[in-house]
Amino acid sequence: PVFAGMNGSAIENFSCVVYNIFLMNCTWQAGRQAPADTQYFLYWQNSRDEEKMECELYIKDKTFRNMGCVFQNVSIGTEKAYFLVNGSSKDSLILIYDEYIDLYKIEKLMPPSNITVNCNEIKNDCIIQWQRPQINHSNKDKCFKYEINVKYK
Repeated sequence: PVFAGMNGSAIENFSCVVYNIFLMNCTWQAGRQAPADTQYFLYWQNSRDEEKMECELYIKDKTFRNMGCVFQNVSIGTEKAYFLVNGSSKDSLILIYDEYIDLYKIEKLMPPSNITVNCNEIKNDCIIQWQRPQINHSNKDKCFKYEINVKYK
């Protein structure tokens, strides 16, 4: 399909992050040449088998323009997710923006949990243990490298 629209009207700086295991935020900025009345709408598809869905919870700026979306209960599949942002204005046609994103690459990992430290003064050693962070995507054990910072007081 041919997408018509005014140059510079499509959104810019689109980015998403998956956090707290099941939540996702996507944000963008209005196109620099977009008319002041432009309103944007985000649609996404988690996999080819699913329907395209519009954002249910928009993040708005002071002028009530949609500038982002909060998603709940996101699950990360093996395929790239598809995002499309279109816009409407009384004055002109707005170019669409679309992008495919591997959600596992944008997952912000939670910290490890149940951290315990047991020190033995006689042996002069400490055992530090923790549980792997909860994670959304399925490649569970391939991702983790841990770094321990020990500061002596």
